[in-house]
Amino acid sequence: MRILLINPNTTASVTDLVASHVRRIAPEATVVPVTGRFGARYIATRAAVAVAGHAALDALAEHVAGCDAVYLACFGDPGLPALQEVSPVPVVGMAEAACRAAAAGGRRFGIVTGGVNWPVMLTEFVTLQGLGAQLAGIRAVAPTGGEIARDPDGALAQLAAACRACAEEDGAEAVILGGAGLAGLSERVQPEVPCPVICSVEAGTRAVLATALGAPHRAADPVPSIGLSASLENLLQAS
Repeated sequence: MRILLINPNTTASVTDLVASHVRRIAPEATVVPVTGRFGARYIATRAAVAVAGHAALDALAEHVAGCDAVYLACFGDPGLPALQEVSPVPVVGMAEAACRAAAAGGRRFGIVTGGVNWPVMLTEFVTLQGLGAQLAGIRAVAPTGGEIARDPDGALAQLAAACRACAEEDGAEAVILGGAGLAGLSERVQPEVPCPVICSVEAGTRAVLATALGAPHRAADPVPSIGLSASLENLLQAS
C-alpha cells in the first residue's frame, strides 16, 4: 500500500514527524510524504486554512499517481471535501478520523490542541461532522502546534492539564490530542488523564488503513480554470 501523506503546512519538519509515526504504526505501508508548496508555516487562522486547502489540492494533483490512499495529515482537515471530490483514491482527514474514533459508542469527547484560534474553528468542524451533541469541550494551550513540535517537553504539562480538565470539568469520556505537531504525545500525557487520550495522527493512520481498499472514486464534473499549476488544472479537468 502506498499512502500519500499531505501536510499542507509548509514546515517540512512537521511532515517528517508525522511520517515517522505513520511508518511506525503501519510498517507494511509505503509512505509518500509531501509538504505544502505554499502557505503558512503552521496553520492557525481561517486565512491559513483557506490557503492550505489549495496547497493540499496542489499536492494531491502532483503526487497522487501510483498511490492507493491519501492521508490529509493536518488537524482541521483543510480542503478535505474538495480532495475527496477530485481524488482518484480514498482520502482520509486527520481531524475527521480522530473525532469518529473518539465518538465511537456514543462517547462524549473533548479536544485539546495548540493555538488559541482553534476552539471556535474546531467547534464548527465537529458540528459539520454531525458530532456536535457529543462534543464535551475544546481546550487550547497557548503554544501553536508548530511551537509544540519544536519543544514538546516544554508544552507537556500544559497539554496534560488541559486533557485532565476536559475529563474532570467538561465530562469528556475520551480526549483527542489534536495536531500534526503533537504526534506521539498522547502516550506521555495519558498517565495524567482519567480517560482515554487519542492521538490524532494514529487515529488518522488507522482510518487510512481501513479505507484504502474501499470507496470507488466518484467523478466530479470537469472544472475549467486558469492560473493553477499544470498538474492541478489537469486533475480538475479529468475529475
